[in-house]
Amino acid sequence: MKKKRLLSLGLLLVLVLSTILAACSSDKKDDATGNKDSGDSKKEKILVFGRGGDSVSLDPITVTDGESFKVTQNVFETLINFGEQDTKLQPNLATKWEASEDGLTYTFELQEGVKFHDGTDFNAEAVVKNFERWMSGDAEKFPYFASMFGGFKGDKEAVIKEVKADGDYKVVITLNRAQAPFLKNLAMSPFGIASPTAFEKEGDKFGDNPVGTGPFKFVSWKRNDSVTIEKNKDYWKEGLPKLDKVIFRSIPDNSARLNALNTGEIDLADGIIPSDAASIQSNSKLQIFERPSMNVGYLGLTVTRPPFDNVKVRQAVNHAIDKQAIIDAFFEGKAEIAKNPMPSVIEGYNDEVKGYDYNPEKAKALLKEAGYDGKQIELWAMPVPRPYMPDGQKVAEAIQKNLADVGMKSKIVSYEWATYLDKAAKGEADAFLLGWTGDNGDADNFLYTLLDESNIGSNNYTFFKNKETHKLLLEAQTETDEAKRNELYKKAQVILAEEAPWVPLAHSTPLLAGKADIVDFKPHPTGSDILSKIDFK
Repeated sequence: MKKKRLLSLGLLLVLVLSTILAACSSDKKDDATGNKDSGDSKKEKILVFGRGGDSVSLDPITVTDGESFKVTQNVFETLINFGEQDTKLQPNLATKWEASEDGLTYTFELQEGVKFHDGTDFNAEAVVKNFERWMSGDAEKFPYFASMFGGFKGDKEAVIKEVKADGDYKVVITLNRAQAPFLKNLAMSPFGIASPTAFEKEGDKFGDNPVGTGPFKFVSWKRNDSVTIEKNKDYWKEGLPKLDKVIFRSIPDNSARLNALNTGEIDLADGIIPSDAASIQSNSKLQIFERPSMNVGYLGLTVTRPPFDNVKVRQAVNHAIDKQAIIDAFFEGKAEIAKNPMPSVIEGYNDEVKGYDYNPEKAKALLKEAGYDGKQIELWAMPVPRPYMPDGQKVAEAIQKNLADVGMKSKIVSYEWATYLDKAAKGEADAFLLGWTGDNGDADNFLYTLLDESNIGSNNYTFFKNKETHKLLLEAQTETDEAKRNELYKKAQVILAEEAPWVPLAHSTPLLAGKADIVDFKPHPTGSDILSKIDFK
């Protein structure tokens, strides 16, 4: 009898405990992001990042768009890194580096014991294979390499001559000509070091299954929906990342993205319209993040297409557009009027350039002088919000009205984001809205990258060419005296203002918003955020 009573008591205790555990479990249901409540000490930390568009590719060397780099910055790592919220150079996969006196040889010592996500070794041989891959490409395949390093192996203006391993953990890079921003260029997102085993195996499909050394490993990509990356448990930086998983969700509509944040479907959102900032700040469950400004939003005028092959027409459009009205209506004070192709925070900015005032009568006179025939143009509007332009469609509508006021009819058109960039790069647009977030804090990254003839077909969407600016920008690349470099860039900006391949519109302060319990998120001015330190309270 005693034994039976003990068994009965035991069964009763089991039932009671089961009921208590079930009750606790029901209180800890997953929320919309997959995070469990704070009562579970072993909860999986998942960050859902709502963004305005999908990635073009997850192979960083093949792309130029910020949506791709949002992901790749966390999967791949560069030899050199930037500071948390600036572009000061820091060690990364390279522990230190040294340049020769003539600036033609750079020696890098590498981190030891680092593994790629596929388990293969990161070493000097891997670095060399990455450079060989890049140097053997072309501008269509690797546009950023062409923009930053003057071209590929055998090209007349190619910066990099040779990359060799000196032992297992030392790499020597020899240049054909000195390049002042060389180290800053290497720190940029496109030059993440990839697993040679993976890219040799995958070929052109490597961008669908990326393998780097970064804090997160690639899991899956559902086109136009989401990209999922997970914690690299063997990451070489101790204690990082803090998150177990990051899901990048594509939500192109600004209102839908903000609504998803309000309802808890996502934890973090970029492309916040400035007019929404006040409502977010009044919500105790949310917080606003400001990205340090280092960008420009512009209207590009393709100089190889009529009527913009005439400089007077381009100048007329510059006078026709009311920039202040656009900033007041769509930036809510979170931007300043642009007059140059780069923001004033960049060394070499020319504040003496007057820019074009809003003057419809002057615009009409210039169009008449140019013999403009009144033919309707296509005005391309970006389909996604960007840091430098929160709502491309509405900005395009404002510009359309400005142009109509001076006698230029326009039809607004758009395409899916990857198609938009591809077609614009091929010179198929008449006038197009676009912009740029600086990659390294150097004037070269704006003026040479976006408006030099060497970058036609990659980042120079206007197809602008000018012998004098080309000469000035190449000279500035090799000049190591900062004062002299700055003067060269200032001269180039004077010519660019006169030739007017752009209508520079605004330098914005991009806004992001997130849940109040997000900590240690520091938006980077380049727009490429490393998420390894983010955590939840």
